Amino acid sequence: MSQNRFPLFRNALWLHSVCNLYAMNRGRAEITEFVRATSDRNHNQPPLPGVYPDYAAPVVLNGEDGARTMRDMRWGMPSPKNVVLDAAKKRANKLRAKGGAVDFAELLRMEPDKGVTNIRNVASAHWRPWLGPKNRCLVPFTSFSEPDQVGGSLTQIWFAFDDKRPPAVFAGVWTPWSSVRKVKEGMVDLEVFGILTTEANADVATYHAKAMPVILTDAAERDLWLSDAPWPEVAHLQRPLSDGALKVVATGVKEDETIPG
Repeated sequence: MSQNRFPLFRNALWLHSVCNLYAMNRGRAEITEFVRATSDRNHNQPPLPGVYPDYAAPVVLNGEDGARTMRDMRWGMPSPKNVVLDAAKKRANKLRAKGGAVDFAELLRMEPDKGVTNIRNVASAHWRPWLGPKNRCLVPFTSFSEPDQVGGSLTQIWFAFDDKRPPAVFAGVWTPWSSVRKVKEGMVDLEVFGILTTEANADVATYHAKAMPVILTDAAERDLWLSDAPWPEVAHLQRPLSDGALKVVATGVKEDETIPG
């Protein structure tokens, strides 16, 4: 895990957002077998009891040779250009107010972008380039968390298929990205990913009515998502699970570390 253990819980916006925290507590070898990947670039990574925005986590995709591979990427797709532009304008205005000179083109180029973790509106022109076969991926997890917004407590509610937290995958998209992610890093070349979301089923809506991540439940769905099929042929996979498919396995913890034997 990153040395910044729980930095994002200080940001209320991210705390309230859809699925910005999940766990992947199975060994890499087990996950590789589960998703039928033929290679893994980081097979020594320990379990991840808490994956937060901008953390590195395993992602499964088809490699250039067509073979299914697993490698680590950072969580958060590029933000819409207008979001970055507005942030740069605000920064420029603050500098001008202090009497500073502004090279806006350079300021915009170096504007930090934390990225977007969840993708719901697939009709948006911003997301359309990444919905095709070469950018679709699987994101392995064992449980995911949503804050209790319905009750108002914002307590973290952890969901899984059952208490043993069997391996599962979100439907995701990924892309190479050259950008400033953090000011201290400067310009970096990254591979990043995001998770598709949809309306919440009854299990999740009891606590978090806004949405839930898209979960692919069997090998046929996973194969279709990673196939060469165009978006219209996979669009039906962006749907909630059936009611009763998920179980609350933990509450009130920032990480989901326990996997019963």
